[in-house]
Amino acid sequence: MLVETGHYALWLAGAMAFLQALLPTFCADRRTACALAVSAAKTQSALLTFSIAALGYGFIANDFAVRYIAAHSNSLLPWYYRLTAVWGGHEGSLLLWIEILGLWSAALAVRSKALPDDLRAKILAVLGAISLGFITFIGFTSNPFSRALPAPFDGADLNPLLQDPGLILHPPLLYTGYVGFAVAFAFVVAGLWQGRLDTLWLRRARPWTLAAWLALTLGIALGSYWAYYELGWGGWWFWDPVENASLMPWLIGTALLHSLIVSEKRGAFLTWTALLAILAFSLSLIGTFLVRSGVLTSVHAFAADPTRGIYILALLVAITLPAFILLIQRAPALASRAPYALLSRETGILANNWLMTGACLIVFTGTLYPLAADSLNLGKISVGAPYYNRLIVPLALASLILLGIGPLLRWKNDRARRLVPRLAAVLALALAATLLTLTLADTWQTRTALAVFAAMTAAAAIIVDTTDRLRHRLPITRAYSGMTLAHLGYLITALGITATGLYSNEQDHSLKRGSVLDFAGYRLTLVDLETREGPNYTATVGKILVQKTDGTPVTVLLPSKRNYHSSTMPMTESARHITPTHDLYLALGEAINADTWAVRLQYKPYIIWIWLGALIMAAGAALAALPQRKVG
Repeated sequence: MLVETGHYALWLAGAMAFLQALLPTFCADRRTACALAVSAAKTQSALLTFSIAALGYGFIANDFAVRYIAAHSNSLLPWYYRLTAVWGGHEGSLLLWIEILGLWSAALAVRSKALPDDLRAKILAVLGAISLGFITFIGFTSNPFSRALPAPFDGADLNPLLQDPGLILHPPLLYTGYVGFAVAFAFVVAGLWQGRLDTLWLRRARPWTLAAWLALTLGIALGSYWAYYELGWGGWWFWDPVENASLMPWLIGTALLHSLIVSEKRGAFLTWTALLAILAFSLSLIGTFLVRSGVLTSVHAFAADPTRGIYILALLVAITLPAFILLIQRAPALASRAPYALLSRETGILANNWLMTGACLIVFTGTLYPLAADSLNLGKISVGAPYYNRLIVPLALASLILLGIGPLLRWKNDRARRLVPRLAAVLALALAATLLTLTLADTWQTRTALAVFAAMTAAAAIIVDTTDRLRHRLPITRAYSGMTLAHLGYLITALGITATGLYSNEQDHSLKRGSVLDFAGYRLTLVDLETREGPNYTATVGKILVQKTDGTPVTVLLPSKRNYHSSTMPMTESARHITPTHDLYLALGEAINADTWAVRLQYKPYIIWIWLGALIMAAGAALAALPQRKVG
């Protein structure tokens, strides 16, 4: 009965979304319109929360009379995976998407009292319209509450790939980032609707955009780490179309954050800011389309029903086309009246916008062109890592070099006489650090030297700029500290990608019980193989003693191969010895005989830096989003 109540709550939330979108548009009194929109947003969020909680209760209670629960759960599934299975399939993950949108709307309704009533009402109206479109979609094409008659005795079980702690946080974080860009989108559309974008709008929009970017950064990083340890391949990024779909709004969101700074401080780049806000959310919707349309095959894809894809495509057009039309109409009024010289921070941020937009265009083309070619019967085209690496890497290096220049520039106009000594100091520090790094390295390539020099240039700029501020007693605000942390995280991630991409070592071997193998400075001994019973699987676990080649004990690793009772697909559970400078990665392959197994061994230098850098970037965004106050 509670599950049915959740179904009714979903439709009532749709009614609230309708009122939230409609009343502010037609109500003549601004204060009344705002109050109605705020009440509708709060009520809608509460109803959506109850709806998804009711579905969660159905999973916990093993209510297999609900078709979605029967398809994605099982009585043997541990309770925590039953709970996260709520978003383990198409219908439930879409309900989570809408629930997060409702939470963003309610948070904005509560935290936007400083905005003018008419602007606040219009922002909430835009969010209500988006919510209405998706609630209609889920209600008519993807209902997670539909009944299975007759009800099966037990469920089919959750996809074994998803029976992992990563499912607990990865989708909610990713969706929080995706949907969070709807707030910046709503700010822009409301501002264009009113015919003006001013500094109040910009100041209030930036923390929301930072929060969305932070969540998306963590979501992408967690998904990458999940793929690294769960799939057994040792890779952390595969240029999968759905991975790319999350990267595109991140790139545009990064450009948007920088553009917002210029618009807030100088009143410039208003057209850029509006365009990037619209694009960031549009690309989030495109990601939703790719996952749920059935146009691609991916470990991330949820649905294979083209009618759902058509609906989402129509929704994408209905949401974004009016925004682009408004932007074109208002563009003359957004023209910048704040001049800036070629040698200025504005120019540096403009260059960053072009780099991020160019990288996004490369990913967009590589992702969608094969799908377009296939749909037009032009043949199957595969776009893989060589395409992306050849085009993205130069832009990434350029962005690191830009990080070494941009923070040193002054707003509006700078002088070469002031800038040259600082740049000379940056280049000297970067060159010295690069030479030291290459001297300490066992081996290096030209690409290594270029990447290290670019990253060290960015690091040196942080040192020189911070020193300059302290010397001149300039305030170090939270915004500045957050920016510095984010830039530091970016260069750490870049160094991790470079090291693991160029110097990883991978070997496949067969290990017999009691046999010894030397690999990458370690001595590995297969001590034992044992069978373990899990709650819904049987696992073969290898006990591998890891020592240094001189016999010094290091650790014991336990890679395993799981066979789930409800699935014929075996799952590889890797084991890793993690250090600050490298990972030793082991994964069991197939059994050769009773005592011998194929084993994949990988040495991954500095791979942990990829995710460490992402965490530092997220910490920087969190610090910058806090109310501004001098910290030193």
